Amino acid sequence: MATVTLYSSDYCPFCTRAKQLLNMKQVAFNEIRVDGQPKVRQEMMEKSGRHTVPQIWIGEQHVGGCDDLFALEREQKLDALLAG
Repeated sequence: MATVTLYSSDYCPFCTRAKQLLNMKQVAFNEIRVDGQPKVRQEMMEKSGRHTVPQIWIGEQHVGGCDDLFALEREQKLDALLAG
């Protein structure tokens, strides 16, 4: 199974939805919270090129945010990515 990393914020409904989907699929993930941590948020922005949360990586592949994660699920591509 691929390693999943998710940058998130405590009060972000999109973060909650992304985590719910991963939990539903019984996928463990590394959550990195950016709340009150400008250096961590800057790291996320440099890695992703984006400033919004969540930002999600499956293995070394940046898949994007919540909408991108759900798009992969709709296209039936998420499980293959998660399998590594």
